[in-house]
Amino acid sequence: MSITTERVQIPQDGGSFGGYLARPAGDEALPAVIVYMEIFGVNSHIRDVTDRVAREGYVAIAPDYFHRTGPGIELGYDDAGMAGGMKLLGQLKADEMIADAEATLAYLRGRPDVEGDRIGAMGFCIGGHMTYLTACTTDVKVSAPFYGGGIAAPKGPGGAPSTVSRTPGIKGAILCLFGGKDALIPPDQVETIRKAIADAGVRGECVVYPDADHGFHCDQRGTFHEASSKDAWKRVTELFARELKG
Repeated sequence: MSITTERVQIPQDGGSFGGYLARPAGDEALPAVIVYMEIFGVNSHIRDVTDRVAREGYVAIAPDYFHRTGPGIELGYDDAGMAGGMKLLGQLKADEMIADAEATLAYLRGRPDVEGDRIGAMGFCIGGHMTYLTACTTDVKVSAPFYGGGIAAPKGPGGAPSTVSRTPGIKGAILCLFGGKDALIPPDQVETIRKAIADAGVRGECVVYPDADHGFHCDQRGTFHEASSKDAWKRVTELFARELKG
């Protein structure tokens, strides 16, 4: 499928922050998907994922939620990139993350090429956490957090209430994807998330890939696990098609 791409500005509180947008060629109104970045910014991998989502038939946008502390930053998957990303990660605050999610949704709903009631979210690493937080605090129809770290931590970003405690706020379907070898998200945290989803009566599930580590979906990382990545993509695209196109 042919797509078009552009850099956009997302309005917020009299200012704006950046995003990368991809969509199928043409001007047809389509469902939309927010693609949340890792700690490495809206880099080539996240742009590639955004392009892939667009080729599935969506208006896809990757917002830069480091815009307050490192606007436009793009980091590599090396020690320097990890150090830089972790520094920015430590400055995130849940209320600002929610504000960025709300601004991105408002931007999408203001576009004539977006069916405003058909919006989903997906993300990776801290972007997976951002996806879960968005699911809990907005009306997105479907969400897919990939190895979202810290969701079940005692405190949320910036000392906010634990993100998993917000689970009853999820209104749409959710699919959480984890690696069984991921030391950053141990099995007890996955079980806490699974139990919270069940207890809240949310339409959702947690899938754990036994042979996968953190970052298993990123083909630029040493932890890329092709079989798990392919299966996860299949599950997510099928779920999004049912929830956003059905």
